[in-house]
Amino acid sequence: MTAAAAPKLPPKINEAPHERHRKRSPTSVACYVVTASSSRTEADDEGGRLLRDGLAAAGHRVVGHRIVPDALAELRRIASEEAPKAGAQALIFTGGTGLAPRDCTLEALEPLWSKRLDGFGEIFRSLSFQEIGPAAMLSRAAAGAVGTMLVFALPGSPGAVRLALDKLILPELGHAVGQLQGS
Repeated sequence: MTAAAAPKLPPKINEAPHERHRKRSPTSVACYVVTASSSRTEADDEGGRLLRDGLAAAGHRVVGHRIVPDALAELRRIASEEAPKAGAQALIFTGGTGLAPRDCTLEALEPLWSKRLDGFGEIFRSLSFQEIGPAAMLSRAAAGAVGTMLVFALPGSPGAVRLALDKLILPELGHAVGQLQGS
């Protein structure tokens, strides 16, 4: 009795485009972190600290960080001048994305965006809804690009920062930056 021939496997299906892009993407991204708050200090800036520590642990470089008051002109200046001058490929804001009268992070950023990344805010709110319920709709978390710099605007709560970082930003940061930079 002869051994049965091994079944023929179909030829390998071509890799998905996003997987090819991912392979050419940077594995370490230069990041700038900003906490937009009139009340936070270095001692109690848990959101900013979570971002810096999480980015560094994932192999990314933090090229700068600031705590700045909710001031439209200063937030806009950081996004258009300071972070690019520091060599940032990604800029991540925490705070100033709510509905309070002082919250102005999005108002500062949106005029600078050359592209919007609508899926980020949509998915963030969906994931947030699973954790905190309908209060998730009060978040204006958003993302976009200022030239070839990827920009995220996150709520100020540590839970929101952890969620965005772990579920959305870290898994796609190199890929998204690579796409913006044409790799």
